[in-house]
Amino acid sequence: MEKQIITQRITAILDDISRLQSALYAMSTTDLQRYPDNYEVLSTDAALRGENIACRLRHLIYATTGIKKSEYMQSAAVMQGVQIHCEKGVVEITLPALLPKRKQRQSSEFLLDPIYFALSDYADRHPLPKFNHCVVCFSHIYCRELPARRVRDYDNLELKQLLDVVSTFIMADDSGLLCDAYNTTELGDTDCTRISVMDKEHFSPWLEERKNSVKAISDF
Repeated sequence: MEKQIITQRITAILDDISRLQSALYAMSTTDLQRYPDNYEVLSTDAALRGENIACRLRHLIYATTGIKKSEYMQSAAVMQGVQIHCEKGVVEITLPALLPKRKQRQSSEFLLDPIYFALSDYADRHPLPKFNHCVVCFSHIYCRELPARRVRDYDNLELKQLLDVVSTFIMADDSGLLCDAYNTTELGDTDCTRISVMDKEHFSPWLEERKNSVKAISDF
């Protein structure tokens, strides 16, 4: 890649970093209690800018260095805190954030690429089940210390792309004929998303155990 193009891309990223700093400063000076709508707009703008910056830096690395995407993404998954566990027939994937809204392309890329390579790395080192008929449970976990108005509708979230990634490794197919989807909203210590995949016969006891151990939004 020509030096001029590299310089232009770096300059554009620096401009975005400057805008991100401005958005963060505006957040820090906005009264969340008096102006919640303004704060929401500012915080969303800052988050999307941060994700956009990260994605553009990734592409710059791939284009200008010898680092392979798979190598970098495994490190990115660790840095983001993506966790994968398989126990008693249940595969559980924990993401360090709430799922993005639909049509936020950069936001989806920011999460989906590390998840794909984290699953690939895990599959290379551990046996994973291949579910023929399964239930996928999306647990949307909101930090209990933040306002409940942050809770979003399930149909506004980017679930399909995430399901496509997960199905590649542990499902025969994510068709509605073979896969049921279940969503739940919970309170926790921090924002995160947990995807649990299991055979259909495991779902009822899994759900009962969750109800006995997890506080849902409706409990408050």
